[in-house]
Amino acid sequence: MLSSLNGSDHFRYPIFHCLDPCTTVVDVGKGSARALRNFGARVLITEIDPINALQAAMEGYEVTTMEEASKVGRIFVTATGCRDIILSQHILQMPDNAIVCNIGHFDIEIDVAWLNKNAVSKEVIKPQVDRYKLPNGRSIILLAEGRLVNLGCAHGHPSFVMSNSFSNQVLAQIELFTKKDQYAIGVYVLPKKLDEEVAAAHLDHLDVRLSKMTTEQANYLDLNVSGPFKPEHYRY
Repeated sequence: MLSSLNGSDHFRYPIFHCLDPCTTVVDVGKGSARALRNFGARVLITEIDPINALQAAMEGYEVTTMEEASKVGRIFVTATGCRDIILSQHILQMPDNAIVCNIGHFDIEIDVAWLNKNAVSKEVIKPQVDRYKLPNGRSIILLAEGRLVNLGCAHGHPSFVMSNSFSNQVLAQIELFTKKDQYAIGVYVLPKKLDEEVAAAHLDHLDVRLSKMTTEQANYLDLNVSGPFKPEHYRY
């Protein structure tokens, strides 16, 4: 997820929490998992997709279920784009003062409605940071009311990330305008060549020195020396 290029600012700013050696639970999000691990956290992953679960395990993450992870996690991050990821039964199992947040979708990834209805009390620690006292005597800390934590508790998407996104949109519009006879009404994936142009345009900002393919190498791989370097179906 590109928004994870914020680093873990959206976790650290609202809570000033030491992530090393904190146990964190990430549902799906590769970028969030990587950011948390880079700060020294022990990261548990929950997944429904066997391919992604295998990828996570091969990268050294512990992969388990939310039923098990909720018993030990200190920080929980949902990043699925789905609903009903952290439910009441998970919340009630969490350690006291566990921190819960969402960076994937709306506030239905976490059952915020259940919290508001069933919590004994709600304490506003500071804006976008709320402590809920649970019926079992424990508490959890909810960030950004269960909405997107990188928008509610940090600075949102960095301008560099937005530049990549908007550049893609501009090139897509130019492609459609200049080659309208090649596109019937429909939905299309941006041509790989344009994706590469956007990436190349942002390399100087990161002080990247890009290697150049030789004609012999291009012929060997049956590619154009100037790209695209991957087939249209390739997923990075």
